[in-house]
Amino acid sequence: MSIRATEIFVPGGFPKHTYNPRKERSLEDRLVAVRDNLFKLAIITGNTKSGKTVLVRSVLPPEDSIWIDGGTIGEEEDFWAAIIDQLELHQGTEKAKAKTHTSEFAAEGTAKADLYVAGGSATIKGKLSDSTEDTENQTRTVSSRVAAISGLHKHKTPLVVDDFHYISKDLQGTIVRAVKQPIFDGLPVVFIAIPHRRYDALKVEKEMTGRVHPIDVPLWSRDELSFIPTQGFTLLKSSLDQNSILKFSIEAIGSPHLMQDFCRTLCRQIELSNEKDGREIVLTGAQLEKVYRDVAETIGRPIFEKLARGPRQRTDRNKRALKNGRDVDIYGLVLEALAHLKPGLVTLEYEDLRTAIKEVSVKDPPQLHEVARVLKHMAIIAASDQSSTPVIDFEEEEKQLHITDPFFAFFLRWGSLGS
Repeated sequence: MSIRATEIFVPGGFPKHTYNPRKERSLEDRLVAVRDNLFKLAIITGNTKSGKTVLVRSVLPPEDSIWIDGGTIGEEEDFWAAIIDQLELHQGTEKAKAKTHTSEFAAEGTAKADLYVAGGSATIKGKLSDSTEDTENQTRTVSSRVAAISGLHKHKTPLVVDDFHYISKDLQGTIVRAVKQPIFDGLPVVFIAIPHRRYDALKVEKEMTGRVHPIDVPLWSRDELSFIPTQGFTLLKSSLDQNSILKFSIEAIGSPHLMQDFCRTLCRQIELSNEKDGREIVLTGAQLEKVYRDVAETIGRPIFEKLARGPRQRTDRNKRALKNGRDVDIYGLVLEALAHLKPGLVTLEYEDLRTAIKEVSVKDPPQLHEVARVLKHMAIIAASDQSSTPVIDFEEEEKQLHITDPFFAFFLRWGSLGS
């Protein structure tokens, strides 16, 4: 049966045909230990789009586990209701109570015994009883929390909370305290989070100290990323030249998601949808750039435009001339400077950014406090965006800007900033 390219390269999905377990890192083995009653809370951390969710799904698939998306949990009831629904539990309990009623009466009579007792008589005394039974049903409704915890104890189905860091701190504490006992009783529980939030569970529940099993998912190496196009195009009975594979692995910024996107976009552009016997694919520099630019427009533009708009305000911002002929406000200027640096997942010092601003500006750059204010506002906007983690983070005291999302970094490299 023919396999389609869209089944092989699945950015954002589970890549069953191009899944790379990265065995030398023993990531799956450590997760299997959690599944087999480790009696500890497993916390899986890694950069955005580094394959955390895919890794956990390979060991704890949704059909055999309870999966909860932290981004959908607004209040406590949402969390317990999700468990109840997936375990198909009921919150009502019914108990039948039987009551038995017995009535008795006596009977007396006379009988002739002509054969044995001539002319005599005898008195017969007996007791008859009649019983009836009434059944009374008593119904009690338990809270969703009690029902969910009881179900977890009973079924021992692994519980996975993806994007745990998305849940509010107060609710995190409630959840950790509630699942603490099931974990101690052998229930496999896994939280997936971003690196600097790996110890949230310890902060909200001190008794979890020593009961946490951390698993860090590192960014992918070039060789690990190269597995995806090598395996994928082989399944399509084709081959991609090694130079293109190397270029893809460099531009993917350690993200398997981006590599899957490159390969799928390439297949669409060269109209490779099914198996092609012996097709050899050799890409020119122009073809590689077309792949990058198409991917950049699909993954990074929405958040870039939000940051470029900045916070809402009534007055127009001053326009600043760029060397490329465009006029932008201070938010556009900072983004142009970032794009000029073509960053990966890095930490930028203010002086690096200031130098880049000088290189893209016609006039002198804005003052330090102005740039710091813009970066602070951008970090706030990024934190409010509907993504699993802010694309940038700014430490005001240290004057450091962290690029945390490979999609955003990739857009700064290849996106069309002026459109």
